Amino acid sequence: MFESLSERLNATLAGLTGKGRLSEKDIETALRQVRMALLEADVDFKVARRFVADIRERAKGADIATSLTPGQTVIKIVQEQLVEILGGSHAGLQRADSPPSIVLLAGLQGAGKTTTAAKLALHIQRNLKQTAMLAACDLQRPAAIEQLLTLSKQVGAPSYSEDPRKTDPVKVAKNAVTAATRQNCHWLLLDTAGRLAIDDDLMRELADIRDAVKPCETLLVMDAMTGQDAVNSGGEFNRQIGISGIILTKMEGDARGGAALSMRSVTGVPIKFVTLGERPEQLEEFHPERMAQRILGMGDVTTLIEKAQREIDTDKSKELEQRIRRNEFDLSDMLDQLKTVQRMGPLSDILGMIPGFRGGSNIQQNIDAKRMKHVEAIICAMTPAERADPAILNGSRKRRIARGSGTNAQQVNQVLAQYRNMQRMFKQLNTANNEKEVMRMLGGLR
Repeated sequence: MFESLSERLNATLAGLTGKGRLSEKDIETALRQVRMALLEADVDFKVARRFVADIRERAKGADIATSLTPGQTVIKIVQEQLVEILGGSHAGLQRADSPPSIVLLAGLQGAGKTTTAAKLALHIQRNLKQTAMLAACDLQRPAAIEQLLTLSKQVGAPSYSEDPRKTDPVKVAKNAVTAATRQNCHWLLLDTAGRLAIDDDLMRELADIRDAVKPCETLLVMDAMTGQDAVNSGGEFNRQIGISGIILTKMEGDARGGAALSMRSVTGVPIKFVTLGERPEQLEEFHPERMAQRILGMGDVTTLIEKAQREIDTDKSKELEQRIRRNEFDLSDMLDQLKTVQRMGPLSDILGMIPGFRGGSNIQQNIDAKRMKHVEAIICAMTPAERADPAILNGSRKRRIARGSGTNAQQVNQVLAQYRNMQRMFKQLNTANNEKEVMRMLGGLR
C-alpha cells in the first residue's frame, strides 16, 4: 500500500538528506513536492494544505539551518506529522462492561462488510483469545446470509441468522444478542445491509438497530480505493448515525490510497483496522506510527514480528533448527518455510516492513507470486524420497516433475539451485566459529 506515495516522498526527502545545509528555498521546494505527492494520492486538499503548513511551521522553529543533520531533522518532522494526521496513536476495540461486546458494522454496498466481519471475528479469536459470534442482519442483498454463514464456518466462529421472509433487521439484532449471551460469546458482530449510495432508508435502519442493541462500537467499513468518495461518505455516516471507528478495506491496492491520510482529519474518528487482501487472516490493526514508518520507507519491524509469531509454530521451528544443525535440511523443510511466508501475506508487503528495504512498486514488479506457486507445485510433484535426497533427481525424474507441476525442466533446475544455495548457507553458518564470521558471511549475501 502507498507504494507511489512512498516513492514520491522518499525521493523528495532523499534530496534533502544529501545536503549539508538547507536553505529556506530548499525546504519550500521540498514541501511543494510533498503537497503534490499527497494530492496525487487523493488526499483531501484541505488536509494536504494543513499538513504542509504544519511542517513548514515546525521546520522554522526547529532551526534547520544550523542543524548538524538538517535533512534528518526535516524527515523527523514529516514522520511526526504523518503520525498525527493518521490519528496519533493506536485505537483498539472498545469492550462492554459485560459480554457480549456488540460491534455494529455499517457501510455502503460493495465495501466488503460481510468478509470484514469474518476477518474481524478471526482476529478476535486469534489475538484476543475470545469468541465472536456473527449475526446476519443484512436482509436486503441476495445470498448475504448464506455468505456470512459460509464465512463463519471458514473462520470457526458461531453465527446467528433468521428467515428473511419472517423477520426484520432489528429483530435479528435483538435475538442475536440473546443467542450470544446464551452461548457465552464475548463479542457479537452485526453485519448490516448497505446501499449503493447513502439514503434515508439505510440510515433509518442503522439507527433503529443501534438504538435497539446499544453497540459499544459502530465501525464504518469503507473501500479505500474509492478515495475521496470514501472520505465524504465517512463524514456523512458519522453525522447521521455516529461512528466510533473505521475499517478501511482493499488497502493492498495503491490507487487513491490517500483516503487513510484524510479519514481521521475529516471524520474525527480513528481508523481501527485495515484489510490487505481477500484471505480471512489479512486484517491488521491500524497503528499510525507504524504506518508512517512504512510510508517513509523505514520499515515496520514490530508488525513483521507479530505476523511471524502468529504463523510460526514454535515446536516446528525448534525441530527445523535441529535439522539445520545436523545438515538435514531438505526440500520438505523448504516447502514448509515457503508456506509459512505465504501465510504472512504478500512477499512484497513483508519486504516493505524491513527497514531500509525501499522500492515501492518496484518490489511488486520484482516479486512474482506465480513463481512462488511454481516452486510449491514443483516440490509437491516430487516423491518423499526425492524431497529427502534431491541428488537422485536425474533427467527423467525432472521431466516427470515438470509435467506434474505444469512447469518445465529449467524451472525445476532453478528450484534445485535455490535449495542448494540455502543448504550451503546453513552449512556455512553451522561451521562458523564466531559471531564475526557469521556477520561476514551474511554481509556477503547482499
